[in-house]
Amino acid sequence: MSAEGINKSELGLEKLEASPPFPPERGLGGEATGEAIDARLTANKSTWHRHLKGFSAEMRRNPTEAENWLWQALRNRQLLGVKFRRQHAIGNYIVDFISTDHYLIIEVDGEVHAEESQAEYDAGRTYALQELGYHILRFSNEQIINGLLQVLAEIRLAITSNR
Repeated sequence: MSAEGINKSELGLEKLEASPPFPPERGLGGEATGEAIDARLTANKSTWHRHLKGFSAEMRRNPTEAENWLWQALRNRQLLGVKFRRQHAIGNYIVDFISTDHYLIIEVDGEVHAEESQAEYDAGRTYALQELGYHILRFSNEQIINGLLQVLAEIRLAITSNR
């Protein structure tokens, strides 16, 4: 689907603001590498789960600018009536956005994801999540900030082709 001819009404986004409110500075772990997260693993699964829940709550309070823009478009079932959650824990991972009804995960990648070690970690993470039955879409911060309507069109296509 091309970006040409896409408008907010076609995507069901008439209420989407041209520019979402500017988010606060990024806090703990927004661009965390795999090594930083792996260092927090413990043998006690319930302790790890509590840690992830706290970490995901902190990430929700301090989204990146791109995450905030995308959340403003996805929240409250604005896209095709689909419910999305943000910073949701699945196993040992926290995903940026998820529709559990459609087994769709959306990841928003900052510059750190271009680094070789992070790309390897992301590939392993993607494989593990796909093994659980999830479809993963990845977008860079720039794609979201400079082409939000195109990003939303790709998400819409993934949802409608999954029904």
